[in-house]
Amino acid sequence: MKASSHFGLSAERTRSVCGAVALFLLLAVTATGGDMSVVTNAAAFPVPLEAYDDSQISNLWDVLKHRAQVEPFNVWATVLFLVAVIHTFLTHKFRHWAHVLADRSGGSSVGARVLHFLGEVEAVFGIWVLPLFALMIFKIGWTPALEYVNHKVSYHEPLFVVVIMAIASTRPILNLAEQCLRLVANLGSGKPSAWWLAILTLGPVLGSLITEPAAMTISALLLARQFYALKPSPKFAYATLGLLFVNVSVGGVLTHFAAPPVLMVAKPWGWGTEHMFKHFGLEALVGIVISNAAYFLSFRKEFAKLTPMPANEAKAERAVPIWVTIGHVLFMAWSVLNAHHPALLIGGFLFFLAFYEVAADWQSELQLRSPILVGFFLAGLVIHGGLQSWWIAPVLGRLGELPLMLGATVLTAFNDNAAITYLATLVPNLTDGMKHAVVCGAVTGGGLTVIANAPNPAGQSILAKFFPDGISPLGLLLGALLPTAVMALCFIFLR
Repeated sequence: MKASSHFGLSAERTRSVCGAVALFLLLAVTATGGDMSVVTNAAAFPVPLEAYDDSQISNLWDVLKHRAQVEPFNVWATVLFLVAVIHTFLTHKFRHWAHVLADRSGGSSVGARVLHFLGEVEAVFGIWVLPLFALMIFKIGWTPALEYVNHKVSYHEPLFVVVIMAIASTRPILNLAEQCLRLVANLGSGKPSAWWLAILTLGPVLGSLITEPAAMTISALLLARQFYALKPSPKFAYATLGLLFVNVSVGGVLTHFAAPPVLMVAKPWGWGTEHMFKHFGLEALVGIVISNAAYFLSFRKEFAKLTPMPANEAKAERAVPIWVTIGHVLFMAWSVLNAHHPALLIGGFLFFLAFYEVAADWQSELQLRSPILVGFFLAGLVIHGGLQSWWIAPVLGRLGELPLMLGATVLTAFNDNAAITYLATLVPNLTDGMKHAVVCGAVTGGGLTVIANAPNPAGQSILAKFFPDGISPLGLLLGALLPTAVMALCFIFLR
């Protein structure tokens, strides 16, 4: 029976309400983030880096041992973080076991659903927050654990990603982006290869204006429609996924407000849009063009095997009025401008939900499951990541410019690149060259894993259905290696 009563809630509206409730719960957490008046003995957890008083210790291993002795919980937090990272590489195994158990039981079962949940990449870090929080309570006490989760962790980025993903994935925004890119794709007769080039070149660069999470959402949705729906080979599919993640990671560096790793350093280091475009813009643009060209030439024969979608398929939907599209663009702009003001961000999203209902005749189903899962992933990641500074900061502080860039690239694969650049701001006496190196490394490595860059889980969530066994971390890594190397060389030699 279809729930479509005039006075009742449709399934679509129910999801909207549930999404709003979930967002309000996140707001309840973030709204208390600036009030530190209740902190007592919890103020020393996590231990501030300067409180370790180990500046006279030159050996890195001795520094880490000293910090582990000062705060033994550091080791526990890092062990659980590494276990969570390993879990992300095993999610496809959990999904396989879930299917096997479901087949044995003759259908879905509680055990199969639990295994499937454990196989959701977006759920991994949130799952491992539970033993982390329990261990914090046991080792350091309830009050310090609560103060850390409730006051010392910023949930602005997860909250923003939920909102911007939900708005960017709506039909009016997607249609607008598709129409703009169609102008470029038509230069290549609208072939799959033309769409592929247009999306992977212009989409990531768009991230410097509308933020990387929005650029990832739009680019992934358009790739799903114009490329992945044509069933490319697994090798080509992974190569494109890796290229998308790397391009989006570097595509937001033309401004100082769009890429999470840049946003972390812009204010402490006094970097504005002019500085970013002058010192990072050319390298990023050249790297994107070279990477796209390299993969385009490598897979040129496979493009010929892709059958374009019928031209009339996209015209089957009712045209979206201009006032609806403008409304969605304005709500997206409001969200970008208020990304770090939760009350205004959530208030704007609630008004967007009302606007969405008013313009329901020109809307598709509002996608909230993926955005909320991605927000859950990022919230879990920042909770874990906030406890890793004890070892990441001294590692970064002991490297020269080139080793620092390469080190930041590698570390980014195991932690969000925004966390890497944030920790770099805590390292004293970094030269301008070292600052440049760490940001270059962080954005260069942003495509190596799902956890390397905040927008990656959004792309993974949208495109996972095109990979029969789920997205393999190894497949993504291999697909991202070439563009990662190209970006690194551009940042090294074009500076």
